[in-house]
Amino acid sequence: MASSTSSVPFRADREVPGLIVKFGDYPLHHGGVGAIRSLGRLGVPMYAITEDRYTPAAASRYLKKAFVWPTTGTEDPGHLVEGLLRIGRRIGRPTVLVPTDEEAAVLIAEHQEELAGNFLFPRVDPALPRRLASKQGLHELCVEHGIPSPTAAFPQSYDDIVTFAEKACFPVVAKNREAFVRRKQPAVNGTTRIGTREGLLRLARDWGEHPGVILQEYLPREEAEDWIVHAYFDQDSTPLAMFTGVKVRSWPPHAGMTANAYVVDNPELADIAARFIKQIGFTGIIDLDLRFDRRDGQYKLLDFNPRMGAQFRLFENESAVDVVRAMHLDLTGRTVPEGEQRAGHRYIVENIDLPALLAYRRSGYTTPHAPAKASGTELAWLAGDDPLPFLTMLARFVRPGAKHLYQLWRTNRRGSTTSSGG
Repeated sequence: MASSTSSVPFRADREVPGLIVKFGDYPLHHGGVGAIRSLGRLGVPMYAITEDRYTPAAASRYLKKAFVWPTTGTEDPGHLVEGLLRIGRRIGRPTVLVPTDEEAAVLIAEHQEELAGNFLFPRVDPALPRRLASKQGLHELCVEHGIPSPTAAFPQSYDDIVTFAEKACFPVVAKNREAFVRRKQPAVNGTTRIGTREGLLRLARDWGEHPGVILQEYLPREEAEDWIVHAYFDQDSTPLAMFTGVKVRSWPPHAGMTANAYVVDNPELADIAARFIKQIGFTGIIDLDLRFDRRDGQYKLLDFNPRMGAQFRLFENESAVDVVRAMHLDLTGRTVPEGEQRAGHRYIVENIDLPALLAYRRSGYTTPHAPAKASGTELAWLAGDDPLPFLTMLARFVRPGAKHLYQLWRTNRRGSTTSSGG
């Protein structure tokens, strides 16, 4: 359900625009559309980097201008920084940056001084977002700070993989190790479940001399439940907005992007996240994926996205604050209103939830903590006050989307599930 401007108990600074920053070719991104709507409904002028003029984001009534800039995420950082500065000069006033992928978040952090004159963003240790976006860097931080995470190996050669395969308990999970590298030389298409030793060795032959993968313990879905944490932390690493929820379905099943989720209060999980962020000194928006392992009663951190998650609009507090609104308010010197999260609220990504529903029904998997009935529903694409992004998504999704879903389904049936994250 959309929040109308009249129902919001605070005023945003309408003199400070927002810019959706994304690198790579993924035009059907509902998170960017959600951010445009969230701030646009407050009267904040919104801009976005888009692949072309016909993306759902470019169709939103709340977008003032789309800057068409096709990128792959493999460009030289200097080129990307210069492109951002050029856009900043065209906007003509300080603008809040809203990154939607790891590459954008890392680039902003590592070039803060160059970007500071044109843009507003949380100031953070320049090296921290890259380390958090790295599967190896995150695992090392978890070990350092006592945060449970799946057992992991970081092979440096094919021989290392052979050694790992001789001792590993299958299935295992393979992920690309580093942000940016996943764009240039992806070892796998995303999170990949590998069922056998032979399957691992067969895949590994294509990974080159220095495989950029992490091989991780698989937490069996029959003994686990997927949780998410979204939050915004200020310069003192204090949470100004904190939300917890449970993932009901994802696509591809059990390893991909959130397709259906609920807001569920989980103080223990919120405390784990807040303590970890304080320990590492992070500032800004976070999107965490954790899996509760019923075998040992621990929440194990799977992914740390140092930027807004695509499903962030699931979460809003009683004062109509989500993480993107919290960031804009904080960076423009305004108070972020407190309030309890809207527990029981549901989020559905229309174009992927139907195939996910069919897959989950076949597997018999359930989510015990999901409410029996939703207190309200937020759709990723369809909004009564902004219908064109939904229609544009449908127009672009039907043929290539159906083909993509079919390919993912076949991959999943073979026992290897891939995802693009989010």
